[in-house]
Amino acid sequence: SFRGLIAWQKAIEMVDTAYKLTREFPREELFGLRSQMRRSAVSVPSNIAEGYGRRRLAEYLRFLDIARGSLCELQTQCIISHRQGFLDCREVELLEDIMDQVGKLLYRLTESLNKKSPR
Repeated sequence: SFRGLIAWQKAIEMVDTAYKLTREFPREELFGLRSQMRRSAVSVPSNIAEGYGRRRLAEYLRFLDIARGSLCELQTQCIISHRQGFLDCREVELLEDIMDQVGKLLYRLTESLNKKSPR
């Protein structure tokens, strides 16, 4: 099951962290940056799981690519949140550390699947 994938597990941890850190965002960001960050974070493990459930390896790889794109979105939104004063340096470091781990795990998973792919 996709639940056994370390990349998925770490991405779920990232979602928990993103939700926790955005809880105190200003009210005017309820449907703005707060919502965008949460959706980007949720998209990462969701796409890992959806790709895992696909029958073709090429589709799985495509969904991992989408997950990587969502991760980049979240990284950008984290920077913006810090620049706007919504996240402090410690919070940014916490989220960036988890995002870096997820990125490396996604890369390794993709490389592993690419080795199985017929050329």
